[in-house]
Amino acid sequence: MENGRWNLRVICLAFFFVTSFSSEFLIQQVTEYNSSYNPKANLGMHPRELRTERPSSKIVTIGNFSVVMERSEPYESSVFEASGYKWRLILYVTGNKEDGGNNHVSLYVRIEDTESLPTGWEVDVDLKLFVFNARQRKYLTITDQAAKRYNQENREWGFGQLIPLSTFRNPNQGFIVQNTVSFGAEIFVIKPVEQQERVRILSNPPDNVFSWRILHFSSLEDRIYYSSEFLVGDRFWRLGFNPKGEGEGRPHAIPIFLYAQGFKPNAVETSTWGAVNLRLRHQLGSNPKRASSAAWYPIQPGHREGVSNIILRKDLQDGYLVRDSIVFEAEMVRVSVTNIVPV
Repeated sequence: MENGRWNLRVICLAFFFVTSFSSEFLIQQVTEYNSSYNPKANLGMHPRELRTERPSSKIVTIGNFSVVMERSEPYESSVFEASGYKWRLILYVTGNKEDGGNNHVSLYVRIEDTESLPTGWEVDVDLKLFVFNARQRKYLTITDQAAKRYNQENREWGFGQLIPLSTFRNPNQGFIVQNTVSFGAEIFVIKPVEQQERVRILSNPPDNVFSWRILHFSSLEDRIYYSSEFLVGDRFWRLGFNPKGEGEGRPHAIPIFLYAQGFKPNAVETSTWGAVNLRLRHQLGSNPKRASSAAWYPIQPGHREGVSNIILRKDLQDGYLVRDSIVFEAEMVRVSVTNIVPV
């Protein structure tokens, strides 16, 4: 009887051990199967990320992959066109040994039809290569920080160590699903710009002083008055003020502002640097009231810069208001001019 009880205890302990081990193993397997794929883990030095968008230039999908997964010779895709040139995708499913691709998948893009290109041709390319992760429905994107320059001596660019075989063939990683794999390429040709926008800031440009005499000052209304427009650089300007004051100076001070207007014909319309000396002329001597401002004036007309207090109203009688008139002056000391010129 005692032996029977002992045997029963052994059987129970063995069953508990086997059940616990099986549960732990099952949990481990499920955890591995559902683990999030990390694109930066053990995949080389080139920048890479997972993205949802398909490659824009080429996708190659190979079914029954197990038939060819041990082949060392490259697979060459059909010719495809991207950015005005013709290309092929070159795939080494067991790595290009001559390019350090041992134990890796290697993938390249080769330019084709170069006989039709001019002598000394060069094509700079922003190249991205892709491996589809079917489990996550995303593309592992491999790129480089430098543009690839294709020429007669270098007709093929890519990555010898695109992805380790240990990662690529691991069924938990999701690159081979239902015995199918997909690779891709995205090719953007970098065309050197032929023109540049050159901005020059002119000091004391021609015809840079403008005078504005305001008559019947005492009868002016509470509103903004504007001068006629004057041209300095590539842009028209005008002065404006409210005789009753603005902002912090109202109603005890006189403001003055410079407004940027439109551009002369055929001018390059950009933000314009304007630095101006604003003056209220002393009509009985040589002691004008002064203010200065400098700013980038936006393209849209009507922006203004200036001051809300160039003089107090009570001081106008000290030679600034004569025969019921005052005189403002604007001296454009710096203004920008923009041209489009060859590089």
